[in-house]
Amino acid sequence: MSRPWSLVRRALSLVAALGLWQALTSYDINLWLRFEQFPTVTEVARAYADRVSGDAYWQDLTDSLTRIVTGFTLAAVLGVTVGTAVARSRFAADLLGPVLEVLRPVPAIALVPVAILLFPSNEQGIVFITCTAAFFPVMVSTRHAVRALTPVWEEAVLTMGGGRWRILWSVVLPGALPGILGGLSVGIGVSWICVISAEMISGEYGVGYRTWQAYTVVDYPGVFVGMATIGLLGWLTSTAVELLGRRLTRWLPRTENRPAAPARRGPAPAATAVPPVRTAPQERVRS
Repeated sequence: MSRPWSLVRRALSLVAALGLWQALTSYDINLWLRFEQFPTVTEVARAYADRVSGDAYWQDLTDSLTRIVTGFTLAAVLGVTVGTAVARSRFAADLLGPVLEVLRPVPAIALVPVAILLFPSNEQGIVFITCTAAFFPVMVSTRHAVRALTPVWEEAVLTMGGGRWRILWSVVLPGALPGILGGLSVGIGVSWICVISAEMISGEYGVGYRTWQAYTVVDYPGVFVGMATIGLLGWLTSTAVELLGRRLTRWLPRTENRPAAPARRGPAPAATAVPPVRTAPQERVRS
């Protein structure tokens, strides 16, 4: 019964948010925030229906998804590889650590001029920015997860004759998998932020490009159509990453959304002693 009621509550929260938006924009409420220039929910719905019926909307959707999938896949592979190497190797930590720590605070969207100078096409530059945005959350999460592993597991594999690669595939990556998945979940959200910003600045086609184009021509319903599309795509991709993570970590105990055990009232029952097992006396062997 908990699952249906949870879906009902989520649907009601969404309906309530849309109803509040419709009320504030329909009556031009101006208190501290100004809603008189905001489009209503019905205006955005009509603009969304018009946009969906055209081919340009689906072309933008395909371009943005292609950029996200390509950049995020590269970031996942590179982030896990580099994070594991930095955590496991002192040489890799000394060689790559300073460079990574200097580049990590730089916002990925600030690399747009670098991407324009480096890559021959805007498409490759946007993929580079998307990859860079997701790389650092994945790398940092992998590094911390690998360093947090208990050395007892590695010693057990060494005792049984396992080598370095056996430790990597049987101990390090499975043990660090929950932390790696956390970094992937954060990375996919950051990727959407940066790919939309990159499309607004230097892109051609894409949801971000179309949203900025709508803003330049003062098409505010079109802007909100782009925002709704971005939110929907981000939710779908984040859900896909979460479902993949749950499938890969089926061996972990699930403790979320479980009701707590009711507290026992009164004194705890005394522990009953288990009587010792009596064995029949053995017959004395006669010589």
